[in-house]
Amino acid sequence: MSDAMNCGVVGAGLMGREIALVFALAGHSVLLHDRTEEALTAAMDRLAAIIDKGIARNLFAEGDRAALDRIATTTDLADFSGCDFVTEAVFEREDIKAEVFAALDRHCKPDCIIATNTSTIPITVLASYVGEARRGRFIGTHYFSPVSRMKLVEVIPGHFTDPGIVTRTLDICTGLGKKPIPIKDVTGFAVNRLLHVLMIEAVRLVEEGVATPEDIDTACKLGLGHPMGPFELMDATTSSLCLQAQEIMHDAYGERFRPRPLLKARVRAGLVGGRGRPGWRRA
Repeated sequence: MSDAMNCGVVGAGLMGREIALVFALAGHSVLLHDRTEEALTAAMDRLAAIIDKGIARNLFAEGDRAALDRIATTTDLADFSGCDFVTEAVFEREDIKAEVFAALDRHCKPDCIIATNTSTIPITVLASYVGEARRGRFIGTHYFSPVSRMKLVEVIPGHFTDPGIVTRTLDICTGLGKKPIPIKDVTGFAVNRLLHVLMIEAVRLVEEGVATPEDIDTACKLGLGHPMGPFELMDATTSSLCLQAQEIMHDAYGERFRPRPLLKARVRAGLVGGRGRPGWRRA
């Protein structure tokens, strides 16, 4: 395990709360931020449920409950002034992330490492929202859902990232029990470029009447060995987020990432999936 640090996570949603959990499980003190106390209470309740379910399935040990005591919450980014390592995990919109990074740049100490969990936006672009003195300590750490179980982390240095910060971040991620891989700073990085080509073709198959979403998911799981099919994954992460990622990559790379009309229509109709909402696999 890496030496214990004071860590911060901005955003208590699906990704952020579990990023906070894996840092706490590794022995770090974590400060979890969101805009409202209600969001933070819901996040902590969800983490307690994840631990309970994991213990029942032998994924966690009884002692892992103590990790929750290492997570504190706040609605004020000024409280991040003592953090050694901060991860941003807010909504995948550049303007929203820009506001977060400007605030972190004001409040975090000079030697704090700032990492972003963006899934598509180039790290060098996001680093432009902190001052020049901070850009060498700005890096991408792209986790995968559910973070508490998925081992991979894409570690992406930006143009200005110091090589020592890359090494340090790889070590930190290894200390979390993850398998980090270094990735070049390009739109969508590596995994999402592969994933969304698959998703786009899966939606095209449904448009053409080749197979149902359920049967395509079965084909991917039993024929390709995937743990989840593309439609299950879209329901879990929301089709609206998938559409947004495809639009960002379409702008960067052109036709091969053009979102399918059926996906756009379903997002406009509110059939986006997510917790308790209708998606591809549930009405």
